[in-house]
Amino acid sequence: MWDKFEAFTYWLWGTPLLMIIVLAGIIFTLLSKGFQFRHLWRILKTPFKKDPELIDSKTKLTPFQAVSIAVGGSVGVSNISGVGTAIATGGPGALFWLWIAALLGMMIKMAEVTLAVYYRTTKEDGTHFGGPTYYMQKGLGEERGWKAWPILAILFGGGIFITFFITLQNYTVSEAVGTTFNIPYMIPSLLLVAAVYAIILGGLKRVGEIASYLVPFMCLFYVLCVVLILIMNASQIPHAFSQIFKGAFTAQAAVGGFAGAGMAKAIQLGFARSVYSNEAGWGTSPMIHATAETNHPIKQGLMGAFEVFADTIIVCTATGLLVITTGFWESGVKGAELTLLALEANIGSFSRVVVALSIFFFGLTTATGWYTYYYVLLNHAFKDGPAKKVILIIYKALTPVFGCLLTYITVFKGETPEQVWVLADFSSVIPTFINIGVIIILSGTFIKLLKDYNARYLGKGTVDPNFAIFYEDKVKN
Repeated sequence: MWDKFEAFTYWLWGTPLLMIIVLAGIIFTLLSKGFQFRHLWRILKTPFKKDPELIDSKTKLTPFQAVSIAVGGSVGVSNISGVGTAIATGGPGALFWLWIAALLGMMIKMAEVTLAVYYRTTKEDGTHFGGPTYYMQKGLGEERGWKAWPILAILFGGGIFITFFITLQNYTVSEAVGTTFNIPYMIPSLLLVAAVYAIILGGLKRVGEIASYLVPFMCLFYVLCVVLILIMNASQIPHAFSQIFKGAFTAQAAVGGFAGAGMAKAIQLGFARSVYSNEAGWGTSPMIHATAETNHPIKQGLMGAFEVFADTIIVCTATGLLVITTGFWESGVKGAELTLLALEANIGSFSRVVVALSIFFFGLTTATGWYTYYYVLLNHAFKDGPAKKVILIIYKALTPVFGCLLTYITVFKGETPEQVWVLADFSSVIPTFINIGVIIILSGTFIKLLKDYNARYLGKGTVDPNFAIFYEDKVKN
């Protein structure tokens, strides 16, 4: 029985998941008339341009702080290990399809973030909360009269929250730092716990402030190290791009440790790595984007599109070009060790420090990013009152504990039970199917908001003075 459940879970994570995400990406790209292509520069400059219409708040997240938390939550260890493995298995052509998937994912992320901001709830103190469970309640339940929306919300929220108890981030960080500096794994494990506590005890605003400094540094630190190596191997860059485009559309013969791959394999691995990396359609980062102070849902939606670009087009591409230009993608090595091998061959033993620190920062920002997601889910699941306050206090106290506990079990018991990870995979994939289905149903609302944004800020169309920019305004009227 368990074997069948495990096989079913892995099957869901394969073709079915990729197909529904690609379908959603195509739908939103067509409905928006290729917005991510026509307005790419606007998307890229939005996080770094101060909005004159907004006033900084001491309690609410700024749009940049929200996108920093979201990028920190999605940029993780997989950006270092997963991309190299995809190329080693599917060939350089996988990187091309990773780019295509990311471009489609930009519109999915933009749509789900926009809907999360539009349907969010504003508390008495002015703070905002939103996300998939909120637009299920308001978009499906209140607007469309779907009485079954709580079932979808429970399945989504419950599936996401199970990963609170099952997380590999702490162990991955502990292993990377412990092996690099030859220290017991529990030392970096406890350091990560302390770092997470130091950030989350200051509340969501503190998480956003730290992320706004740490995430750009974290990404730049890793990318600049890769750029240095690309400069050292500049003569190989044209050949690398030739391999990428050729491998995307043709079968590749086996060379060295590379087993050879067809076009279908390159497409599958490229799309899979993009989806798993930027989390477009998962419904996670919209929960933090919805807390940001913004005067139009599409403005924060642009931040969501930027999030995918930063995670996949920039960081994942850096890893991909690194292993291709240095030639180590043919070595037969996979995972983080492949990236480390490419770094070490060019900048020596210092590369291990680079990878260890990168993984530590990636693990820290992922842990604090996901803390905010769970926090938003709990806020929606329980009514305001003393009981809710106690639950949130307990939640904050236990946030880093389970990751550390799994590291302890793995170190002192020899292994982590495989069944735990199968359950984690199953609990993660179900919410994604639900979220994708819901945002497709609510796509009409997204397009109305996009048309209003085009009229107000791009001068395309006529502004409707009676159009409600937020659902709360619509209900009031």
